Amino acid sequence: MKSGNTSRSDPFLEKLDHLCFAVIRALEAIERAQRRFFPPKVYQIQEALLPLLPILNGARAEMRRIEPSHGFGGVRDAIDRAADLVAKALEMITTASRGDLQSTVIQVFQAFRKSCRAQEELFRLRRALPPVNAFFLEPEVRGRVSELDPEPPPRADTGLHHVGGGRDPYARGSFSLYVPESYDGREAWPLVTALHGGFGHGRDFLWSWLRESRSRRFLLLAPSSKGTTWSLLSPGVDGAALTSMVRDVKSKWNVDSARMLLTGISDGGTFALIHCLQEEERSPFTAFAPIACVLPPLEVHTARARRIYWIHGALDWMFPVQTAQHAARMLEQAGADITLRIVHDLSHTYPRDENGRILDWFDPRVGSSGEGAS
Repeated sequence: MKSGNTSRSDPFLEKLDHLCFAVIRALEAIERAQRRFFPPKVYQIQEALLPLLPILNGARAEMRRIEPSHGFGGVRDAIDRAADLVAKALEMITTASRGDLQSTVIQVFQAFRKSCRAQEELFRLRRALPPVNAFFLEPEVRGRVSELDPEPPPRADTGLHHVGGGRDPYARGSFSLYVPESYDGREAWPLVTALHGGFGHGRDFLWSWLRESRSRRFLLLAPSSKGTTWSLLSPGVDGAALTSMVRDVKSKWNVDSARMLLTGISDGGTFALIHCLQEEERSPFTAFAPIACVLPPLEVHTARARRIYWIHGALDWMFPVQTAQHAARMLEQAGADITLRIVHDLSHTYPRDENGRILDWFDPRVGSSGEGAS
């Protein structure tokens, strides 16, 4: 049911619209805050986010005072759950310590994860609420919703898949997969595999790439490490699981084996480099895009002819930029086809605005928004 088909003279739908826009506005602001997050200057993003919490809470209270229109009870409950998670994320960010940087980082990163879980709640409402559908598409293709999110989709096995979690939606060693609703299986599509950072989870990190996956039409795999982070000291542990996950996806969906990107942030980026430095026959990936990470202490001779696009922040407080510059020189001397992009205003956080550049480098066919596998 689409709320856009019902007159906005309905008081409930007016309040629903108000809350919908408040949630989206807050999520967009949190996304900008994540990109700008630099612990010593946390007060800057706190001041930017502070006005949004009373607006969001006010919109929630207004909607709760009105009985939902016929057929919209489930929509009301779902958007309220999303709004609750967004409100908690805003509260955690705006109350984070300005003096204890370690505490700041932990609390703010936990808030960012709550915003990811809010997006999962919200994504279910995209067909009922057109502004939500637009939020999960890149601006250039928002006029092509009927093409990129057809109803019904060409295949029943499109959409979100969470595998291996059982009753625990955040089980370690599981994986999340997004198959865009426009996928029909007739053509082989690229696969982007994205590895979360330490203490993260694939079910959350998936949302760092889902908008691009829907818009540009590639399959998106977001694994979770077996432990709280990737098995950097015993690469075979998570390495075997990752290979198995990719094999499982390729057995059920039409994946282009010549276009398989492995990317990751922090420990996930380091683990992507570990895969990169394996012997050729052992890694199924054709391109690697590590972000904000370090080069593992491995032999680099296997890097010859590997395609690598490394992104690092000049403000990275965990892995100073000089470590990335030194590693890039080593990989280049070993024969890697490497590009190191230093982002002058980036700290140790995920640069969502770099996804387009990564895709441009990876494959021009997905580099332009909306072209995808065609």
